[in-house]
Amino acid sequence: MSARSRTVSGRTPVQMAALAVGAVFVLVAVLGFIPGVTTNYDTMEFAGHHSNAELLGLFQVSVLHNLVHGLFGIAGIALARTVAAARGFLVGGGAIYLLLWLYGMFIDHDSRANFVPVNTADNWLHLGLAAGMTALGLAAP
Repeated sequence: MSARSRTVSGRTPVQMAALAVGAVFVLVAVLGFIPGVTTNYDTMEFAGHHSNAELLGLFQVSVLHNLVHGLFGIAGIALARTVAAARGFLVGGGAIYLLLWLYGMFIDHDSRANFVPVNTADNWLHLGLAAGMTALGLAAP
């Protein structure tokens, strides 16, 4: 790998992308536990579709949902250490989010199957994350 393909920090663009995506997921996890940023915070449950808490008043969250975001973010930060792992995180994460989008599209949001939980806004965000993460993983040098 040439010196030109590394950033000032010594990381490649794909590593920087994985680091940034991971950091955003950690931030989202933390914000999911802050009343005010998360509306209906007092209704948050550990898991399940009965949690009426919504991050930014839009994305349905639960304790489990926030913890998953945090762990996913930590994984992204850790995997940003090498080019192959960073690319794997972005492309693999994109595949996971594509599966989550499909899952969210086909389950009844008022059923026990919606244990994460997800709502329509989450579903479309998951599709955007699938596309964005995969594109970053495949296109970044």
